[in-house]
Amino acid sequence: MLAGKTALVTGSAKGLGWRTAMELARLGCNVAINYVNSEAEAKQAVGDIQAMGREAAAIRADIADAEEAKRLVGETEARLGGVDILVNNAGPFIRERRLFADYSEEEIHYLMNGNLVGTMLLDHRVLPGMRERQWGRIIHFGFGHAAEARSWPQRAVYAAAKVGLVSFTKTLAVEEAANGITVNMICPGDIRGDFKEKGISDVNGVMDEEAPRGRPGTGEDVARVIGFLCLPESDFVTGNAIEVSGGLDPIVTTVKRN
Repeated sequence: MLAGKTALVTGSAKGLGWRTAMELARLGCNVAINYVNSEAEAKQAVGDIQAMGREAAAIRADIADAEEAKRLVGETEARLGGVDILVNNAGPFIRERRLFADYSEEEIHYLMNGNLVGTMLLDHRVLPGMRERQWGRIIHFGFGHAAEARSWPQRAVYAAAKVGLVSFTKTLAVEEAANGITVNMICPGDIRGDFKEKGISDVNGVMDEEAPRGRPGTGEDVARVIGFLCLPESDFVTGNAIEVSGGLDPIVTTVKRN
């Protein structure tokens, strides 16, 4: 269904990015696998995609660095052709819960650049080619309930970047609709660890008492939605923040006092 299209999936050597890359390859795409530290996993992903009869390339770049983000697109174009589908999966995240006052200035800049500015620069870089071809799909990653702009204590910088990305998603979708380009955001729930690469059938019979659906979320849950949004027939679906959470609200609003 997407034969001959080129997809660039950031942060795709492992996790949700990997599962998305495999789904797009299954649908016919040639895929650029982006990584920072996971070189071995990126090369394995390339081999897996080539085994499907598609073209693939592993490209190292940190999207939090503006020059590296631009180079990533340029190298993808040189090796696989113009980017038809851009999935902005990569984004730094500090797992330790921390009050905003406890972040360093460097950490604030890194989180904002990696989750908002870098994504905007990648979009800016691929738009001319998409406009020329009058076809394109851009996917951003958020978090559960990002579109509500709620508070997320101890995640202030990450949340601010992603909430800003919600507005950018909706704005870019309106600006580029006439050019055949759709822009949407995926908001995954709390999909943990190895489940990020698993299929739905892998969790049959596995219970998750925290999830309203009753089972863990998987990478396939997310990748299938992205695959749908990238289809040619999905051109009327744009400017949305789509929850893929099984009904779970992942935001914890309590703050421990010192």
